[in-house]
Amino acid sequence: MTSTADKATAETVDTVTLTIDGKETTVPKGTLIIRAAEQVGIDIPRFCDHPLLAPAGACRQCLVDVAAPDREGNVRAFPKPQASCTMQAMDGMIVNTQHTSDEAKNAQEGVMELLLINHPLDCPVCDKGGECPLQNQALSHGRSESRFIDVKRVFEKPLPLSSEILLDRERCVLCQRCTRFSKEIAGDAFIDLQNRGAMQQIGTFDEDVLGFDGYEPIGVAAEDESGRAFSSYYSGNTVQICPVGALTSAAYRFRSRPFDLVSSPGISEHDSSGAAIRTDHRRGTILRRLSDNDPVVNEEWITDKDRFAFSWQNLSDRLERPLVRGEDGELHEASWPDAIARAAEGLKAAAGLTGTPADKKAKGVGVLPGGRITMEDAYAYQKFARVALGTNDVDVRTRIASDEEQAFLGAAVAASGMGVTFADLEKAPTVLLAGFEPEDEGGVVFLRLRKAYGSQRVLTVAPFLSRGAEKLDATLIQALPGGEGAALAAIKGAADAAESLKAEGSVIIVGERLAGAPGALSEALRLAKRTGARLAWIPRRAGERGAVEAGALPGLLPGGRDATAASARDAIAQGWGVETLPDAPGRSASEIIAAAAAGQLSGLVVGGVTPSDLTDDLAAALAKVDFVVSLEVRRTDVTRHADVVLPVAPPSEKPGTFVNWEGRLRGFATAIRTDAISDHRALDFLGRELGADLKVGTVADVNEQLAQLGAAPKAERVSAPSVKVEKATKPAGDELVLASWHLLVDEGALQDGEPYLAGTGRTAVARLSPATAERIGVKDGVVTLTAGGRGTIELPVALTDMADGVVWVPAKSPGSWVAQELGVEPGALVRVKGGI
Repeated sequence: MTSTADKATAETVDTVTLTIDGKETTVPKGTLIIRAAEQVGIDIPRFCDHPLLAPAGACRQCLVDVAAPDREGNVRAFPKPQASCTMQAMDGMIVNTQHTSDEAKNAQEGVMELLLINHPLDCPVCDKGGECPLQNQALSHGRSESRFIDVKRVFEKPLPLSSEILLDRERCVLCQRCTRFSKEIAGDAFIDLQNRGAMQQIGTFDEDVLGFDGYEPIGVAAEDESGRAFSSYYSGNTVQICPVGALTSAAYRFRSRPFDLVSSPGISEHDSSGAAIRTDHRRGTILRRLSDNDPVVNEEWITDKDRFAFSWQNLSDRLERPLVRGEDGELHEASWPDAIARAAEGLKAAAGLTGTPADKKAKGVGVLPGGRITMEDAYAYQKFARVALGTNDVDVRTRIASDEEQAFLGAAVAASGMGVTFADLEKAPTVLLAGFEPEDEGGVVFLRLRKAYGSQRVLTVAPFLSRGAEKLDATLIQALPGGEGAALAAIKGAADAAESLKAEGSVIIVGERLAGAPGALSEALRLAKRTGARLAWIPRRAGERGAVEAGALPGLLPGGRDATAASARDAIAQGWGVETLPDAPGRSASEIIAAAAAGQLSGLVVGGVTPSDLTDDLAAALAKVDFVVSLEVRRTDVTRHADVVLPVAPPSEKPGTFVNWEGRLRGFATAIRTDAISDHRALDFLGRELGADLKVGTVADVNEQLAQLGAAPKAERVSAPSVKVEKATKPAGDELVLASWHLLVDEGALQDGEPYLAGTGRTAVARLSPATAERIGVKDGVVTLTAGGRGTIELPVALTDMADGVVWVPAKSPGSWVAQELGVEPGALVRVKGGI
């Protein structure tokens, strides 16, 4: 029996009732006929229709017979079949699909015949073969024989839209899914339909016009879209949604067939969005990745880095067996028991755990896990440091960091659960970005903000409007690097930005780069309190949010507990079944590296850390300490210095959990079963050899411990930071303030081995304002950046509407490795001169 409340709820929902193939159904007003049919289990063939794209009616394959009431209420049939992907359901409408209408069936067969007139018969060699909607629907809804006997239309093939995306134009059915995605979803209108009639095709680019600074092509008028390469961070999505084999990827082309592949769901390891992916592999080798459908996170879209950057784990330098440094000074393969025993022996001596007089000379061991580990691995690293080594010197933040940031993470991020979500971002009336570029550092975050384009106001605190910010129609709150705190402090009272943020549901997003601006994170907290806006922290690396939850920071314990609080240490010690935890203040990653280089540490345990990503001289630290243990997937600059190397599994070969920036647990299972083990299992072996039973051998063990420890009570939490804003560094002479961030596609270690993706990366340039360029005597050509005497960066100039006194360069793109060559963080002064 229906209650009065249920009836009232039903009456408030505006619905329509229609009949499809004799089945009556009620759907919300505005529902397309093709969606209404799906709800009652009736399949209508289609090519151009996609639930996340605006209706187009381009392919006409979904034609159905429709009858609807006229103004007098008489049900009248439409004179010809209608496209069900563009027509909305009406009250009293009667729809007959190909299942119940010969006219609809004949219309669909006619459209299919038209599409196949010029379509090549190359299914056996087409990459879409075996998973092609055109193949399937030609069999189920097409004619059994072709009546076409003339020569088919042909084009040059393949046509490279970019180094990664290839186009076979004769296969194209002009559904426009690719062009609609590029315009509507990604905001990159680099491809479009050209010509008319039989020669209509997807637009191409001039192969001689490839030199562009990342945004505007050189030698082509800005308004001429046809001259641009398909320069988009999301271009691979067009390959996946193409309903035929017209668009293919260079990395997968002619590599395999779908029936030869084993598919496994997974989570991307490339950023903190936690995008759902599908890994397709054959004989233990990944051949491709696709986007998986996850409506609450990435919907059906992923970045090109998520999609194509997987070759790094299958390169020839992959570690398969443990390595131990012999008496000859070289690394030699060893068994796991021998390697673990040797590692434990060296760490005991370095940490002063041998019970001999030599312990007085031991200076301790620092632990650097790196930011791309799972939550389980992060938990194991910090527990290994505190229980097995007796130190709080563990820090996952091998990047710019600060004590203020650690307090911010402990007070506002750790154990906060699901805070702001992707859905909240999409619905937010105003979003403020500070120290965060969503297109480069967030990937899927950008797509959600772009989805709200036109109904959402975006504010960005930055030195200039990036390409991604322009696509969001963002309003610039101009600030020098290091001066973001002052810019946030100025958003108060009746200021326009402050009023916008007071709208219910507004969100303030802070990125990890804000750690380099003293007082900025404190001001972000104050701004959120003043305006009522919600606050979200979005790091760049996949493992950082999980590491915060697991306590892999020097001043944080699991559950957001303050490592300096005796009550918090006692609670964790009791949960772990140990007598006590170390109470000496832990050092940050930079302090650990500095201490090691100065001879103040005897050993290091290093996870997936790339020395070239750091301004700190990790190589000097590795060379200085007595003993180094490296847990790595591949041979690196760290493993070359290590005394013991323990090979660990990449994400595709182990189970685990990433915690995305929302605080959402993104668990994944093993995609490819190998003998490789995860970091936490290796640390469990090593802990036992050191006499500490960490109980972190399996994912279930770690999750059980985290659940038992729970979130910290208020008395054990870290206090929120309250740091005063410092004035940004003022440039003088030929010195400028450095601005920099990682572009999505750059030369990061997890993009090794993928030349096609690398070819789509934006060209590295040095950005200067016209006034700044004139002041230092640079008009065009090349500029040279120097700082700290470590090296130089030489890049072409791109004059940009941006803050004066600032030079921007990409953090790790070809020819611009800021940390390695300059050795300084954004906000520092660098010398800039014209010429080489």
